[in-house]
Amino acid sequence: MIEIERKFLVKSMHFVDNAVSSTKIIQGFLNTHPERTVRIRIKGEKGFLTVKGKSNETGTTRFEWETEIAHIDAQKLLQLCEKGVLDKTRYLVPFEGHNFEVDVFQGENKGLILAEIELTTESELFQKPQWLGEEVTGDIKYYNSQLSKQPFNTW
Repeated sequence: MIEIERKFLVKSMHFVDNAVSSTKIIQGFLNTHPERTVRIRIKGEKGFLTVKGKSNETGTTRFEWETEIAHIDAQKLLQLCEKGVLDKTRYLVPFEGHNFEVDVFQGENKGLILAEIELTTESELFQKPQWLGEEVTGDIKYYNSQLSKQPFNTW
């Protein structure tokens, strides 16, 4: 129930050549309190309810609990979410023994491309592909919960 991840800007679309899948994601937030977020997500044909805790000082580690819910329930819960539903396509890109999840945002966040890598420890080493840009781990403006409130196109 602990998530350890690092987040990066993406500087080119070259990751698409190595992607093994892509999935449309729509998500909203029932709660974006600084201590916790409650997210509703439709990923492909599946629905999910996720609770995330506050990140540690480095922004790499936090509590995460997720459960699958019925697609129809997720659709209904999205209607109750705070303003700012996110629309993105997620690409799964394997690289040197790790998987990067690359999100290409649409709508009010169009133009933003972020990559995340989940790790088993904060100090775990990994290779960085050439398309990976600046690290933004811990920068809250890149958290999905914040992008829903302050979209990329308003910066």
